[in-house]
Amino acid sequence: MKKDLHPKNYRLVAFRDMSNGYTFVTRSTAGSKETVTLEDGKEYPLIKLEISANSHPFFTGKMKLVDTAGRVDKFMNRYKSHYDKKKA
Repeated sequence: MKKDLHPKNYRLVAFRDMSNGYTFVTRSTAGSKETVTLEDGKEYPLIKLEISANSHPFFTGKMKLVDTAGRVDKFMNRYKSHYDKKKA
């Protein structure tokens, strides 16, 4: 195995699922400009997530995924003329 392959600057980072507010702390090298103070009174760098295991349909058993990025709307706007032609 190569030496010095992995980064040395691991630190505790808070990850927050923006769809439901669930926050967990783990070690990471990901950079962040935002910070958050948790229940333990410590301040951690904050990384915002769109989806995590706490809100993902596969892990929750709910088969509906909330579209936060508007992908369905983008698709419908892009192909609206094709859809209208098909309807007529």
